[in-house]
Amino acid sequence: MINKDVVKTLVEEWLQGNDYFLVDIMFGADDRIVIEIDHADGVWIEDCAELSRFLQEKLGDELGDYELEVGSAGIGQPFKVEQQYLNHIGDEVEVLGKDGKKMQGILKEVNGREFVVTVKEKQTVEGKKRPVMVDVDKSFSMDDVKYAKYVLAFK
Repeated sequence: MINKDVVKTLVEEWLQGNDYFLVDIMFGADDRIVIEIDHADGVWIEDCAELSRFLQEKLGDELGDYELEVGSAGIGQPFKVEQQYLNHIGDEVEVLGKDGKKMQGILKEVNGREFVVTVKEKQTVEGKKRPVMVDVDKSFSMDDVKYAKYVLAFK
């Protein structure tokens, strides 16, 4: 029987010397093992295939009836690990707070499990008759948001 720790150890072995990082390993009820990897410049199908072959070679007969799927974390999907936040500094992101409030802004910085997003807000400015849009930094904890994800922009 294959367990998650064995698969994780093998994936991490393959990742050494690569610029890829592990996002998630999921074992489905339908005997499916799904491994998500990511890279700052995107994931190449050839590398997914190479990791898949590496795992099949290492696990051999243990893999048995399991279906192995190796792929990218998927652009536009919620971030799962800190490295994904780091890769998107300077990009537009969407954050959904646990309070159900959604906002979009530019991911400014990441410090451990904390991150800062610069959003536009209407504020009253002294000397102005109408509110104006100003940049405001909002701090979040990765543990205190429902999700944060990259916003795809088609221009």
